Amino acid sequence: MKRTIQALGAAIIGAALALAGCATDEYGRTRPLTDAETGVLIGAAAGAAVGAAASKKGRRTKGAVIGAVGGGIAGGLVGNYMDNQKKDFEKQLASEIGAGAIELETLPDHGLRVVMTERTSFDFDSADIKAGFHPTMDKISTIVNRYGKTTLDVVGHTDSVGSAQYNQGLSERRAQAVERYLLGRNVHPQRLTATGRGETVPRASNDTKEGRALNRRVEILIEPVVAQSG
Repeated sequence: MKRTIQALGAAIIGAALALAGCATDEYGRTRPLTDAETGVLIGAAAGAAVGAAASKKGRRTKGAVIGAVGGGIAGGLVGNYMDNQKKDFEKQLASEIGAGAIELETLPDHGLRVVMTERTSFDFDSADIKAGFHPTMDKISTIVNRYGKTTLDVVGHTDSVGSAQYNQGLSERRAQAVERYLLGRNVHPQRLTATGRGETVPRASNDTKEGRALNRRVEILIEPVVAQSG
């Protein structure tokens, strides 16, 4: 519950700061918000908060998502839409993919998985995204905003060093950090969820240093929002 409240607070503060930055006169001097601007602020903050709360509680429904993204993708166009998004990722993140900072995978049903490695995105035992990784996060944010008819499930993973309880918490905090960053770059909250899987889903053996490094990761699972038939 505490983490949910913190996430809602972050969303509200982000919306407030974004709007407050626009409250200036023709000479660039700050001025009080008008009633209309205040209404926009409250609406934006409430929308972000409600969307974040719904995603945290697993109540993100297909109908709500379709409404949030302005309608789903027609079934016959899904493959082309997601292929174009993948090509955009490959082009914009070519240097990161080449350096091993980012991995890009194709999933069934036209989904995509963007994998962020701990080596480049987080310091050891930290849930703060490294400042040097912010430009990469900005690229990811730009692309997912360009292809807005998708959902983004952010999932944190750890190795098996330490207690299972601690690793679960760390994986959640890292996933939430990525979610907050995307929210701060105007990704619609209804598109986002953040969860942690701790050490339960390794992709390599935890018996080796190399394997543990592979297991420490945050994944963004990107799935198309398909228009409802009928």
